Amino acid sequence: ANRKKIRKAFMNQQQPERVTPPRTDKLLFTPGPLTTSNTVKQAMLRDLGSRDAEFVEVVQGIRQHLLELAGVSQESGYEAVLMQGSGTFGVEALISSVIPRDGKLLVIINGSYGKRIRDIAQRHGIETVTIEVAENTPAVPRQVSEILSADSGITHVALVHCETSSGVLHPVQEIGAVVKGFQRTFIVDAMSSFGGIPLDVAKSGIDYLAASANKCLEGVPGISFVVANRAQLLATGGAARSVSLDLLAQWEGLENDGQFRFTPPTHVILALHQALLELDEEGGIAGRAKRYAANHAALLKGMRRMGFREYVPAESQSHIITTFLFPEDQKFEFEDFYQRLSARNMVIYPGKLNEVDCFRIGNIGRLFESDIESLLAAIEAALTDMGVTIFQPLDRI
Repeated sequence: ANRKKIRKAFMNQQQPERVTPPRTDKLLFTPGPLTTSNTVKQAMLRDLGSRDAEFVEVVQGIRQHLLELAGVSQESGYEAVLMQGSGTFGVEALISSVIPRDGKLLVIINGSYGKRIRDIAQRHGIETVTIEVAENTPAVPRQVSEILSADSGITHVALVHCETSSGVLHPVQEIGAVVKGFQRTFIVDAMSSFGGIPLDVAKSGIDYLAASANKCLEGVPGISFVVANRAQLLATGGAARSVSLDLLAQWEGLENDGQFRFTPPTHVILALHQALLELDEEGGIAGRAKRYAANHAALLKGMRRMGFREYVPAESQSHIITTFLFPEDQKFEFEDFYQRLSARNMVIYPGKLNEVDCFRIGNIGRLFESDIESLLAAIEAALTDMGVTIFQPLDRI
């Protein structure tokens, strides 16, 4: 009821027409920051005090909204904790706060962001073991079961739901069932998936989920969050290895008076609030996932028509971001390709993998199939200008 009241107040304000960004803005086919709606950007034009009652209500409304998107609630024993900073700040707050001094973390790695969790844990002196699989391959639940069975010292398991460096989607519910079967704590980095892929936190056995505003929620960078099992969170007292990133202390502050312990990014939070309203208008996560899936299908059809090949097998590929292999033609240079697309107001991402030469194209943000078609035309033009011959076209669609 409180969130509906806040929504009504915001929607009754003078709001400009919601349209896609003007073409003076480059379209961002990236995993974040993303192309955002004009109204999300314009929400940041207000100056609002962090202790103002209206701002406190907005923060509380966002926290409730995030729980709803995760399929849980305070009544079912979960909390949403906002944390200043990008997604990595939220992940580091989580990892450094909830694992006890004598705890041991198993990290499932198939890309850069799994490695980042490992690096964070090791920097904080947390004993860490890993499962490492190929960068275009999801982990198999059996692998997790075998390690947990052999090592009773493991207390926590961490997984990146959608590995942003490749687009691989892990079977989070199946892995969660294994983790819960061994009565361990399950941590999920859902940066690239939350808001764009339906995910029920409780049904997946997730104790802690970290994500941020500037991915599928279509907000702007600067605020991350953790959806936490309250009982698990309350049991972490004294485990935090940082003052500013102390997750339990952050939650206690928000619960005590609705305020952040340290200065929050007020404008970023107002943008997130507006972005969540627009997510509702689109039909929630199911509606947004439908648009992203359509973008992905259009991208694959066009790239395959030109002869490009994806790195991740279709059965493991998310509709969030896609990794494409470099053409075999030696005239292809990614930096030249990138700059030619950028000059046409199209921004893609370089690869972030060790095993192959590749680049990435995202389907998320305020993008539509017409934008994908514009990107495909720009790619074809750039390759022609470069004199690049790519693979033989593939017939599969």
